[in-house]
Amino acid sequence: MRQFSLFTVSLSSLFLLLIPHETPSPVTALYPDLINSTCKQCAEKSTTFNYDFCTSSLQTIPISHATNLQGLALIAMELALENATNTISYIEKMISTGKFDPYALGCLKDCSELYLDGVSMLVDSIQVFWWEQYSAANLLLNTVMETAATCEEGFKEKAGELSPLTVENYDLSQLSAIALCITDLLSLALDSDSS
Repeated sequence: MRQFSLFTVSLSSLFLLLIPHETPSPVTALYPDLINSTCKQCAEKSTTFNYDFCTSSLQTIPISHATNLQGLALIAMELALENATNTISYIEKMISTGKFDPYALGCLKDCSELYLDGVSMLVDSIQVFWWEQYSAANLLLNTVMETAATCEEGFKEKAGELSPLTVENYDLSQLSAIALCITDLLSLALDSDSS
């Protein structure tokens, strides 16, 4: 996994820490170590979910050790947003080198547009998540995962073409999957509370 740049906690994540939670969610009540238990639950739900990636990504953020499930979801979304934003800059640098053939250059430009859309969707997912519109957040996060896959597949359409964005695409897909899984867990908890 490529190292992420210094992560600054947003006010939204900090605010979540200050919200009193009188009754712990079913997930937090069962597990004292929220990061490991959440990543384990998510890995058990999907064969493509990487438990090690999940734990190492979340554990590197100091505030993740003192937050709740909502905070973990926001941290994952913010990491995905940081990844997507950094990847756009990385793509722009690659395009400016002039070292790519026309096909690869076209793929890079397509990926740049896909990542710009991804950034917008991640910002929207954070906003709807705040309002506990978990279904809308899930839809956006699923689309971000498809964005990463579409970028990667674009290079594979030409025999022998290697993607220079495989790591970035994988990271974005996994970070979105972490946020998606946690949002699913929160949605299930919300449904059980309302029934």
